[in-house]
Amino acid sequence: MKILVLGIGQSLRGDDAAGLEAVRLWQQQYPQTKQKVYVEFSELPGLALLDLLEDMQVAVLVDAVHAPDLAPGSLLHLGPEDLAAFDAGAQSAHGWGVAETLALGYSLHPELKECRITLIGIASSQFRLGTSLSCAVQDALVEAAAWIEKEVQGWLGGLAGKTNPSLD
Repeated sequence: MKILVLGIGQSLRGDDAAGLEAVRLWQQQYPQTKQKVYVEFSELPGLALLDLLEDMQVAVLVDAVHAPDLAPGSLLHLGPEDLAAFDAGAQSAHGWGVAETLALGYSLHPELKECRITLIGIASSQFRLGTSLSCAVQDALVEAAAWIEKEVQGWLGGLAGKTNPSLD
């Protein structure tokens, strides 16, 4: 099974680096698992996200999200069915976000629907240029890495076609 773990974010914009840092921590904490999957980092994926998803069966995207109803550092797990409504309650910290890109990708490349995509979002609050992660987001990274591991292990364990129930 071809599984992609993708950390998304801008390293120089405070909490926006949460996805990048969560995936880096996951790589350090679970080195055996990372060898079984494809790992990528993207500062501003935009439409390049579609290229990263090409030929993948599963993609675990990790990104900072703007979710005003959640405390910074809260984690969200969005399955494929949730991503269509992603911009209603939580938005990517990027201008052209994951949900918009996927919607366009599904219309242009119907085969993309074969890739089971989930998003682990880290609620974030400050995105100023030149700042570091907020304490709340920094504190959430260990739990985010554990969520990545559970999601990947679920797929490696043969839960194809299902969202990992431990995260729902």
